[in-house]
Amino acid sequence: MNKILCLLMSACFALSSTAQVKIDRSKPPKVGPAPTIVFADPVTFTLPNGMTIIVVENHKLPKVSATLNIDMGPVSEGKKAGVMQLMGQMLSEGTTTMPKAKFDEAIDLLGADVNLFSGGGSASALTRYFNQAFTLMADALKKPAFPQESFEKLKSQYITSLKSGEKSAATISARVVSALSYGKTTAMGEFETEETIKGITLDDVKEAYKNYITPSRSYLTFVGDITPGKAKELAISAFNAWTGRKLTLPQIRNAENVATTEIDFIDLPTAVQGEISVTNLVNNPMSNPDYHALLLANQILGGGAESKLFMNLREKHGFTYGSYSNIGNGRFQSQFKSSAAVRSDKADSAVVEMLREIENMRNGSITAEELAIAKAKYNGSFALGMEDPANTARYASNILINNLPKDFYRTFLQKINNVSTDDIKKVSQKYFEKDKSRIVMVGNASKIIPNLARLGYPIKKYDKYAEPVVDKPKETEVKESSKTTDAISAYSVIESYLKAIGGKEEVKKVTSIKTSLTMAIGGMQLEANEKKMAPSKVYTEIKMGENKVMQQSFDGTKGYQVQRGQKKDMDEKEIKEAQDEKGVIPQLYYITNDFVTTYLGTGKVGDEECYKLKITKPSSKVSIEYYSTKTGLLLKEESTSEDGEESTTYSNYQKVGNLMFPFTIVQMQGEQEFNLTVKEIKVNEGVTEEDFK
Repeated sequence: MNKILCLLMSACFALSSTAQVKIDRSKPPKVGPAPTIVFADPVTFTLPNGMTIIVVENHKLPKVSATLNIDMGPVSEGKKAGVMQLMGQMLSEGTTTMPKAKFDEAIDLLGADVNLFSGGGSASALTRYFNQAFTLMADALKKPAFPQESFEKLKSQYITSLKSGEKSAATISARVVSALSYGKTTAMGEFETEETIKGITLDDVKEAYKNYITPSRSYLTFVGDITPGKAKELAISAFNAWTGRKLTLPQIRNAENVATTEIDFIDLPTAVQGEISVTNLVNNPMSNPDYHALLLANQILGGGAESKLFMNLREKHGFTYGSYSNIGNGRFQSQFKSSAAVRSDKADSAVVEMLREIENMRNGSITAEELAIAKAKYNGSFALGMEDPANTARYASNILINNLPKDFYRTFLQKINNVSTDDIKKVSQKYFEKDKSRIVMVGNASKIIPNLARLGYPIKKYDKYAEPVVDKPKETEVKESSKTTDAISAYSVIESYLKAIGGKEEVKKVTSIKTSLTMAIGGMQLEANEKKMAPSKVYTEIKMGENKVMQQSFDGTKGYQVQRGQKKDMDEKEIKEAQDEKGVIPQLYYITNDFVTTYLGTGKVGDEECYKLKITKPSSKVSIEYYSTKTGLLLKEESTSEDGEESTTYSNYQKVGNLMFPFTIVQMQGEQEFNLTVKEIKVNEGVTEEDFK
């Protein structure tokens, strides 16, 4: 029997081998034809108050979702910028018949998801609980309580959120790009600030609600395990009697692109990268005959990891983790934008390469393979997206809102696949305005601008709120420029610092320092203790309440770190860097043979003039330190580690015994900010050799 089985297996193997088709794996497979898009039209009807109902029936899962969107268009908020978002948040703070706590509890008991926002609301739940969830959403929209206490809480949180983004290059860039492109006093370009939020009252929120939360121009979509009859019954029950102001779509005048390409620079001294956006305004309604070709052109330029921008800036040059582009669309003017976050020293080179790839698109340097890959992406993603019934509802509302032909989505892939390389070239020339673009960059001006000047574009400076910045020479700057630097040296700067904090002789008496401080990180409050003893001994622990989050110790020759219960010994490199700290106050050793201390000239920390020193330590690690020309005190230091560029600023110097120490310290690592406040410093007490074992 075994012999027979073996023979049969051999025969089968031989047959399969001879029948096997040889595949050439050196070439990608040919792209197949576009899939046929087939889907049923959703059921649509309108209530007397102007609300349009769209129902997409799908009984595969026992779940229903409903979304109400009010088509109000861009809203100009002026000096009350932020009022619409606050109003949307206030809709979740309870109704006139149910306080927030009970409202939230009712949602939790249903296992539902109910959300309210400035343009409407949504509800999703299992079929058996959907009626109740939908009613809660409708009540929140129609009968908000608007409690004063909640308003003050949300307003405070809003301001805190704005402050947290003040040192984010990406946040600043997004704000300034829109403000400069559209105009900061327009609905498309305005933005909220701490000042505008503080000026908003609860009455302003109520007025915004009265003006914009209305059934007029609203679209209510039901998706899931529900019949059109049941959806209509729910919609009529919840909203038929609802009335409100009649909305009209705003008429917004188009803004103009710049006459010639320019660089708009926003100085962010703490930035470790340059945030670059190359952008121009476009008009691209979904009814645009160029719409489908533009989608493909953007995909080829910067739509993903296979795009021209990504392959150039990341794969070829290593300037960034990724570079992308985006083309807006809709009834109102939108933006074409290519962007990247790059190393400061390569920001100018990155701009050159981004403009080169845009020019390649305009010149028609597009291969048939690039176009085929872009088409395949849309063929696959569009067909896959049709498996989600919510997309059918979205397509139906898009057709109504944008006045599109009914077969817009049924013929979508046909139009995508009819695009040629010549079409890509034409739309690139028409919409990618290389010679009328804004190159908006946020970064450290001292590191980036000197190299940007070589590109030949005019450079305009703005602050982080899109206000022009004009460099005006100050009287002190004129005096400084007339000085020679013969009297300034690294030695004299360090001597001035030691004198400023209490004198070299007093510094020499210090053998140990114990520092207690608090740290604010991501909304958490941590306690930290640091002990230092000469030479090179350091112990640090960080606690949250009674829990020890991190512990690190170095006894001068070896050390370890404990984090999350895991102990790790210092490696050779870490030991060498720890040994850089020769004394408790390291500046005492900067003018010894172990260190190379170089005077680099002057600079600024904020508005204060400083002397800059380059400190090369025994381990070869380098830091740049800024010492005030007025007080002699250390104000800032910068360094580079494996995690990127780091900076620490020092302020609020106070006297402890006979010496001065900073009591406010702000550390930046990338875009992460750590705020440290010193509670107590003890000199030559509270530290023993046992602390470092």
